[in-house]
Amino acid sequence: MGFPLAMDLHFDCTQCGRCCHDLRLTLSVDEARTWAGRGHQVDLLAEGWPWPDNGDPNDALIQWRKATSFEVQVGDVPFRINLRLVARHIGPCPHLLPDMRCGNYDERPRICRIYPLESRPFEAASPAGRKCPPEAWRNDLPLLQRDGVPASGEAQALLSAHRQAMIDDVALKARLASALGFADTAFAGEGMAVCEIAPPALLTALEEAELGLWDATQHWTIVTNRQSTAKMLADLDCPARLVSAGSAFLPTFADEH
Repeated sequence: MGFPLAMDLHFDCTQCGRCCHDLRLTLSVDEARTWAGRGHQVDLLAEGWPWPDNGDPNDALIQWRKATSFEVQVGDVPFRINLRLVARHIGPCPHLLPDMRCGNYDERPRICRIYPLESRPFEAASPAGRKCPPEAWRNDLPLLQRDGVPASGEAQALLSAHRQAMIDDVALKARLASALGFADTAFAGEGMAVCEIAPPALLTALEEAELGLWDATQHWTIVTNRQSTAKMLADLDCPARLVSAGSAFLPTFADEH
């Protein structure tokens, strides 16, 4: 069933549990610490943009990317790298109860509280991009969003806090990557490079990063599953490695080798 992109979007949860299966949930550092502290899996994902200048100060999307990334040199090419901590679970969330209720409801991450709103700026929630069934989106249900803006003040505050954490955590995540020895990044738009970390190792690395035992200085490599991208980067003397789709690389495109 298709949905029109209505200016007013109505929604109510049906407790179908679809949004609690097979997901990667973006977490703040504090949320990642809590999640890993319970023995659950948290991965570190990386993507990088070539960044030859400061970007257009009047382009809000460019400024958001700048605020949520840190500057590095990949060979002689300036890049900005965005790191994302994600809770990963295959199948049902470890907190999902048999009746599809959340067993961690009062302490669930902000990204869960936000859903089905869009956590990223400059994008509006759309039923077509969500797992919720059609009956969750009837026009007689509570108003979720108007003109791309959450209808609830509480939801707006949650979105603001989530996005601010993505900015505030940048420097610590850069040191965390160093502590983990993770220095691979995907070319933005082509996928995400993945560092899979056992929960105890993540907690130790976070503690060391917070104590300042690591800095963010390391040599980064672009990983790509596209021969054309690898050749372009090689022509720029930019360190790159051709990889295949898998657990260490989540692709946007099919392998091109």
